[in-house]
Amino acid sequence: MAKDAVNLEILSTRSGFNSAVRQIKKTINLVDGVGGNNNLGDLLFEMGDEDLSGERAALLLRMLLVDKMGYKAVSSNLASVVADPSSLAKDFEKWKGVDLIAAYYHPEMGLLVANPKVAEELAGFGGMKKRELLVVYAGKGGEPADENCQKAAETAAALFEGAKAKPPAAVLKGGFAVRHLKKTAAPAEKKAPRKTGAPKAAKAGRGAPRGRRPAASAAAAAPEAQRIAAPVVTASAAPPPVTKGPARMTPRYAVVVQNELFHNGNVEAWKRIVASYNAKYPNLEVYIYYEGERILDINSLFKWGKVKHGSAIEFAVAGNDIKDVAKLQRYLAQGASHEFEAFLHGPVNTVLRLFG
Repeated sequence: MAKDAVNLEILSTRSGFNSAVRQIKKTINLVDGVGGNNNLGDLLFEMGDEDLSGERAALLLRMLLVDKMGYKAVSSNLASVVADPSSLAKDFEKWKGVDLIAAYYHPEMGLLVANPKVAEELAGFGGMKKRELLVVYAGKGGEPADENCQKAAETAAALFEGAKAKPPAAVLKGGFAVRHLKKTAAPAEKKAPRKTGAPKAAKAGRGAPRGRRPAASAAAAAPEAQRIAAPVVTASAAPPPVTKGPARMTPRYAVVVQNELFHNGNVEAWKRIVASYNAKYPNLEVYIYYEGERILDINSLFKWGKVKHGSAIEFAVAGNDIKDVAKLQRYLAQGASHEFEAFLHGPVNTVLRLFG
C-alpha cells in the first residue's frame, strides 16, 4: 500500500499530473503503432523520446511484446565482447519471416532497444560488454508466435555471442522486411563567426601517430595531435538548443600517451578539454576508460602512476546528435603529449572555447 502511495505522488501536482498524461498518450500512440511490419525498435528510434527510454522502455517490451503480442524471448549474459554489433544487421536483414527486437542493458546508458535488422540502430549499442544482459524478442506482429520464432530468438542470441548458427528456413521468407526509417532531422546548427585568436589546427610534432580507429588494445594508434595557439577563453557560453533523438554511444577510441608519464599537467589539460566539449555540447557525455574500466575521476589516471608512454587511454561519446568526436580526439591526443601546456592558459574556472 505504501509503495502504491509513493508511485501516486507524482499526480499530486499539476506539472506531475500533466507529465503523467503526456506519458500515457505517448504510450497509447505507440501501442496503436506496433504490429504488422511496424517494429518496436524502429518506432522508438524514430520517436527519439527520452520519456520512452530506460525503465519505461522495459515496461513497453513486457507489455507490448510479451503480454499483448506473445513474442518469444531469449536472454543471455554475454560471454564475450561484441565490438561491432552493427555488422550483424546484414544477417538479420535476411530474416523476413520474423520480427526481431534486441534489448541490451548498457552499463552506462541503461536499457537500449533496437531493431537488429538495421545497422544504424545496432550501432547505438556501441561495443557490447561481457557479462551484460541481452534479450532478443521474436514474433510475427499481430499473429501468434510459433516454434520458429523461439528458434529465431535463440539463433539471434547465439549470433550476438559470436557463434556460427543458422536460423530455420521458414524465418527467411515473409513480410517482415526492413522499412525505410523516418527519423526526424535535427535542426541545423548555426555556425558562429570565427573570432581573432580562435584555436587553429596544425600538424603536431614529429612522431605523432596518424588516423583513428576503434580501440581494440593498448597498442591502438592515436590520432594526429592538433596544436592550438592562444585558446580563446570564455566565462560562459550559450548552450545550443536541445536536440531530440535516440541516445547513442560511439565506439571507444584510443589516445596513446606521448609523454613519458601521464602526469598532473596532462590530467588538467584533459579536464579542460572535456569541460570545453561539455560547454559546447551539454547534452553529450564523454566517457573515459583505462584498461577496460571506466574512469569516473580523471585525477585517478595520475594517482595510479602507471599510465606511461605508450599506454592507451580510451574514450567514447554518448548522447543525441553526436558531433566533433574527431576534433575531441585530436585535442585529447595533444593533451596526452608534451604539448599539454597549450590547454592550461587562462584564469581558473573559465572554459576554453575549443569547439566553436
